[in-house]
Amino acid sequence: MALSYFPNASCGSSPQPTAESSPKHTEAIQEAYVEHKDRLLTALDSTKSILGDLRQFNKDDWVVRYPQLQEQPASSESTSNRRKSARRSLSFPDDPSFQADVIVSPARAGLTRSVTLATIEDKEETSAETEEDDDRLVSASDFNVFRLDLKLGPQGSSASPAALVAQLEKSSIANLLDDRILNAAGHLDKLRSRIEDTSSKVLVTGDLNAGKSTFVNAILRRNVMPIDQQPCTTAFCEVHDASENSGKEEVHILKEGATYSVTDESTFTRAELSDLDSIVSENEDEKQVLKVYLVDPRDPHTSLLNNGIVDISLIDAPGLNRDNTHTTRVFARQEEIDVVVFVVSAENHFTLSAKEFLTNASNEKAYLFIVVNKYEQIRDKAKCRRLVLEQIRQLSPRTYEDAEDLIHFVDSQAALGEDSPSFGQLESALRSFVLTKRAKSKLAPASTYLIKLLSDIDLLVGANAIVAQTELNRARDDLSRAKPVLEKMKNGREALEESLEAVEDNGASRTRMRTKEILSNALDSVGAGKLGIASSSVALPSYPGLVGIWDYAREVRRALLASLDAAVTLAEDEARLVTAEAVNKISQLGDEHLPEGVERSRRVFMPEAMFSSRAGNRGSRRSRQNSGAIVAGGLYGLGIGLVQRPDMLETTFFDIFDVHHQFWVQFGDAKHEGDEVAVSTLGVASIGLGALTMLGHRPVWNLIENESARRWAAPVLGAVAIGVSAYLVVELPSTIPRTVGRRIKATIAKEAEEQGEEGSFAGAHALRVSRETRKVLRLASYDLRERFRAAMDERGREVHGAEEAARRTEKAVGWFAAVEQRTGEVRESVALVASASA
Repeated sequence: MALSYFPNASCGSSPQPTAESSPKHTEAIQEAYVEHKDRLLTALDSTKSILGDLRQFNKDDWVVRYPQLQEQPASSESTSNRRKSARRSLSFPDDPSFQADVIVSPARAGLTRSVTLATIEDKEETSAETEEDDDRLVSASDFNVFRLDLKLGPQGSSASPAALVAQLEKSSIANLLDDRILNAAGHLDKLRSRIEDTSSKVLVTGDLNAGKSTFVNAILRRNVMPIDQQPCTTAFCEVHDASENSGKEEVHILKEGATYSVTDESTFTRAELSDLDSIVSENEDEKQVLKVYLVDPRDPHTSLLNNGIVDISLIDAPGLNRDNTHTTRVFARQEEIDVVVFVVSAENHFTLSAKEFLTNASNEKAYLFIVVNKYEQIRDKAKCRRLVLEQIRQLSPRTYEDAEDLIHFVDSQAALGEDSPSFGQLESALRSFVLTKRAKSKLAPASTYLIKLLSDIDLLVGANAIVAQTELNRARDDLSRAKPVLEKMKNGREALEESLEAVEDNGASRTRMRTKEILSNALDSVGAGKLGIASSSVALPSYPGLVGIWDYAREVRRALLASLDAAVTLAEDEARLVTAEAVNKISQLGDEHLPEGVERSRRVFMPEAMFSSRAGNRGSRRSRQNSGAIVAGGLYGLGIGLVQRPDMLETTFFDIFDVHHQFWVQFGDAKHEGDEVAVSTLGVASIGLGALTMLGHRPVWNLIENESARRWAAPVLGAVAIGVSAYLVVELPSTIPRTVGRRIKATIAKEAEEQGEEGSFAGAHALRVSRETRKVLRLASYDLRERFRAAMDERGREVHGAEEAARRTEKAVGWFAAVEQRTGEVRESVALVASASA
């Protein structure tokens, strides 16, 4: 419906056309309204897009944190010098450990509300610049639309914020916040629908028995709404001009769940206007919505319904403080209302329900139309006016600033019977507010809501930007600390491997060569009839004489074998020293290559544990015995030496008289087996015996019958007797050790012939000892390698996590900055609309 007439604001008389109501002026106002309307619709769409992006970002990239700002104690200096920005302590209910000092700059028209870290002292502003803005500094609870009530009880109780936070995760609070964002997006859709709707909905509400229905009747100049003691307390009665119902007066009772249409009778039930009283009283317990169509015969210049400008619906709502159910219905219904006319009783002023409703409505509607009813019945009118205005100033500051047009002290009951100047002024002001000042009544609620919503977005984004920047700095610090360590470990990994291999090879090689050297020398000494090594625990026995010669040969054999076992023990002891030295080198490599903070190995190298016997080796001993390998001192495996071998301890005649060896010495290779070549007395005796055997094949008694043989026998037998006597007396004590040692060496050499070099006595032990050394060093190297690998993996994960955190938080910082820019642009458009409606 086109704008055709704008009444003036004169009180108590019929408005007259003025120059401002000329068609040209009307067209200019209409064009301005359409321009502001289009700008506001664009701002609504942009804000909804921001909310959608915020929800998506919250879901995919960032858990949006819910900030809490607390006032910091103000010094006397800061109190005397008022500032544009205020210092706050920023924390988060899901992370009490996070504390940061921030500076909150209040949002002003066209400007983005900022929250920044208080890295420097905020500069003091002049009082002329700050006095106007200081009252608008945000309080400790800074959110309007996004406010979450996380304080369920006093501090220290089981329902305190700290106790609640212990039960909530970040995602839980983020979900609660996401629900607020979703509700805000839904409310933007309702605002858009209201702005696009050319009609205006006026909600008349207030406390029970405040005179709402009486006020509606006074506005209509008819007794339409029931005004008994219990009228219209449960039903929403929407009064429309009858022109919307083909000029017919009647009541439409809407069917629950159906979308109402005046042309679709399936969505409502018709009733006579005269039945309205009974319909309301008889269905008091039902949630009714009634459409009441009236014919207002008054001139469009004075009628609110039949105004000739826009379609008006005047809604008489149930009382607020009857019960929670009906109060909640009124709260929910006001979201689709353009203008709220709040009727308050001059006798009771504002109740808790009224204050709650007005506080909730102020999130959207900065301007409320207040009717203080039953004012004429008050005796001390000045006191009543002062108290009511003070309450309104606290509940709705903008309404208080425009009190002359928006706050009216009247008596609706008196206005029904006679003309009332005060009520006439109210009617004129209400017509002007609804019809003429549509930018204030129709567009201002949306702009107010947007300003508060954008302020909440700025606060949310600013606080999360601080968190993101803090996490980004932390990620960069972690990256600068961990990445060089990781690069150093990567570059040093090959060097560590080479060093460990070198230590292992060098240790095994040294023990192998040294063992072979010790045992080879010991075997040569034993072959010469000497002890393998000089040892305090092993000594050659003293010669007991011819009577104990057999036991002497056995004890010499035992001593020589024991010396070889002692040589094996010596080689093992030296291998332990070499191994310990190599283990220390491996520990030094760990200190060199492992980064700080990595726990070093707690393993303690115990040299005495090397070459120890284990039960698990018994089976392998048998297999080695069967194969003939000489390991660990003999054929019987680990821990059993030569001196414990019965076959090696067995003493024979040849340990005393080694005729075969003497024969080879006298008639064979003089260098056979490296033995002495000097002719001994035993050698003379042996030659004599040999001569006797070479005289022929005839029996000895035949030789005796021969005269010449008898002449040779005496010298030969004499020589043999002399040699044997000399051997038994002179050389036998020193010859037996050499003979026994030579035979031991020959026996060991013979056993090793089939095994090759590694099967020899020295070679087998050298291999065994070097393997034991390598096993220990390999275990130490493996432990270091595993620690190095685990440390490098840990540093890799740390670097990867820091890089991911840096990318994520850097994206978040950029995204939050972009959102702040977008909200600033939207705020500028909304500020233009707000300034036009002021």
